[in-house]
Amino acid sequence: MEQEENYRIVLCGSNAYDKKYYFNPKFEKLPENVREELQIMCVLFTEEIGGIFTIGFTPGGDVVMDTRAEEGDLLYDEIGSALLIKKLRRQKQEIFQSLEIYYKVTFLHQNPADLLEDYEEE
Repeated sequence: MEQEENYRIVLCGSNAYDKKYYFNPKFEKLPENVREELQIMCVLFTEEIGGIFTIGFTPGGDVVMDTRAEEGDLLYDEIGSALLIKKLRRQKQEIFQSLEIYYKVTFLHQNPADLLEDYEEE
C-alpha cells in the first residue's frame, strides 16, 4: 500500500548534473506554450538550486513537485529548494490547476464540469 502512495507520474523534469530536460511524451497534447513554460520552470529551478527537479502527478491527479540531490552534492541548496517550490506554487497556481484538470479529465476520465466547480469553490 505504501508503495502506491509514493507512485508518481512524471510530467517533466530537469537534471543539473546531466544538463538535461525531460518531458513525458504522454503529455505531448498539452499546448506548446504550456510545455515551454514547464521547461523554463524546470531548467531555471535546477540552474538556481541544483540537483534534480521533477513535476508530476499523484495517483489522484494532484500536481506534485519534487527535488533531490545526489549524495555528496555540496552545492545543492536544500533550503532554497523548499522556498522556490512554495514560490512556484503561488506564482504558477493557475497553470498547476489547469494541469490538474487536464490530467484528471484525460487520464482519470473525470467529468470536467465537476472539476471546474471544485476549483471555483476554492
